[in-house]
Amino acid sequence: MEVIVVESEAEMARIAADAVEHLVESTEFPVLGLATGSSPLPVYTDLIERHRSRGLSFAGTTMFLLDEYAGLARDHPQSFATFIRDRFSGHVDVRPESVHGPDGDAADLAAACVRYESQIVDAGGIDLQLLGIGSEGHIGFNELASSLSSRTRLKTLTDRTRSDNARFFDVAEGVPRHALTQGIGTILEARHIVLLASGSSKSIAIERAVEGPVTAMVPASALQLHPHVTVIVDDLAASRLRHADYYRAAYRDKPPWQRI
Repeated sequence: MEVIVVESEAEMARIAADAVEHLVESTEFPVLGLATGSSPLPVYTDLIERHRSRGLSFAGTTMFLLDEYAGLARDHPQSFATFIRDRFSGHVDVRPESVHGPDGDAADLAAACVRYESQIVDAGGIDLQLLGIGSEGHIGFNELASSLSSRTRLKTLTDRTRSDNARFFDVAEGVPRHALTQGIGTILEARHIVLLASGSSKSIAIERAVEGPVTAMVPASALQLHPHVTVIVDDLAASRLRHADYYRAAYRDKPPWQRI
């Protein structure tokens, strides 16, 4: 696990966007995993600007969403499919039919989860997965005590998660109680994982995920088992890391061509 500590969200976004740009320019048919929420938004903004100003193309890219609320149709204003379209995919040249998400409005949600797993496999697996982290250490909607080998499935959301996501809804009571999410086992099959976190509210989760034991009670700690994880955090999110100075030095000493 590589931990990169930077001073600003803009620098976080640049580093993550560099990794995405390297992928799409060096891979014939790249597969990109997308997260929603606040953490990846500056990355999407950066990538849209690179598309517009420098011609960075996503025409051959396939995209998979990390999760989706149960009971919301794809075109619902608060669905994650709408979130991604409005904030990223709708502003670049990816084909709309190449952007996939779990079907939260399916009549048979269990079958929809199985189909989603098959779609990812059929695409060749995810090359780079962007992640945020919840304040209690979850990734995707893998809440506390999620199996570290779990696959895409229906999860009940904690009150804390629903409260954290209430800002995206007109009223807090409108946040669904269930969601479909890629499992931890699914996420760990991505070839490169980039996790972003900023602000002091994420400092405990980052400390536990990066320097704590691997445990289902901190789902993000499972990333310690992956061979290629990049954790990008600002100074506030890194404030509880015991070895933050080492992480800063290790990144500073890397040759520029390895900083992706």
